[in-house]
Amino acid sequence: MTRLTSGYSLLIDSSIYIFRAWHVWPQNLFDTSGMPVNAVYGFAEFIYQLIQTHRPERIAFAFDEKLTHSHRRRIFPAYKANRPPAPPELVHQFGLCRHFVSALGLGMVVRQGYEADDLIGTLAATERALGYRVALVTGDKDLTQLVHAGDFWWDFARDRRLGLRGIERVFGVRPDLIADQLALAGDKIDNIPGVPGIGMATAARLLRPFNGLEALLADIPRIKTLKLRGASRLMRLVDTHQDTVRLSRQLTAIDCQVPLTDDRPTVPGKIDHQELTKCFDTLCFNKLQRSRWWRLLEKWPASR
Repeated sequence: MTRLTSGYSLLIDSSIYIFRAWHVWPQNLFDTSGMPVNAVYGFAEFIYQLIQTHRPERIAFAFDEKLTHSHRRRIFPAYKANRPPAPPELVHQFGLCRHFVSALGLGMVVRQGYEADDLIGTLAATERALGYRVALVTGDKDLTQLVHAGDFWWDFARDRRLGLRGIERVFGVRPDLIADQLALAGDKIDNIPGVPGIGMATAARLLRPFNGLEALLADIPRIKTLKLRGASRLMRLVDTHQDTVRLSRQLTAIDCQVPLTDDRPTVPGKIDHQELTKCFDTLCFNKLQRSRWWRLLEKWPASR
């Protein structure tokens, strides 16, 4: 894995890596209370590999809060309503993951009513204003819309990095049109409605001649003149579902102006050795696991 150059801020979409560990790591790992901690083990290993390989100068972890009062739920109550609630054993592990990040002295952003995507979008805008490039550490395609020149979207587990050109190559549109594309195609994972019969590839073909959704919806009859298979049918579909598309566009856009309480969340702070030891004790880390972490942290600026 190629090490990052300096000048990057790493913004972590924490939930994805916790869920991934929950599904991948062995289920026979328990804390001192007898609760499963496989997701915490996997998330901790992810953090370890990230620090060991890249020695980030600026890094922050974004966590989701409950969606009950989110602005997207207010707009569309069915938003993500198709997802079953996390089991209590996993909810317990999310708390342990947050404690672990805090003990390491790493920035953590959480805000009621906002998703991690919005927090990351806000941090990205702030970091760019300070002169830093941004690495969006996630596996979520929605976050590709946040990539600017010099930034990249980074699926750490697969070591897959996409910059401006890579995103356009993979999705067929520039990052600034990803939210438009998702509004047209819909998103089954998030329960966002789109236009029936229009997928991501067709949405990209529709958007490119118009250079965006707003212009497309302002001139729907033009769709039938495009050199697209079934152009007349596509025109009728968009015309019939244009209200749904406008609604969906409000859901797919990431809010980059969330009011945050911490004005320097990306700057690593001091490690809380006492709390980190408590984490190791709670997680039943053995001597080898503990010494491995302490050796790493001795060499990392956050420990100074």
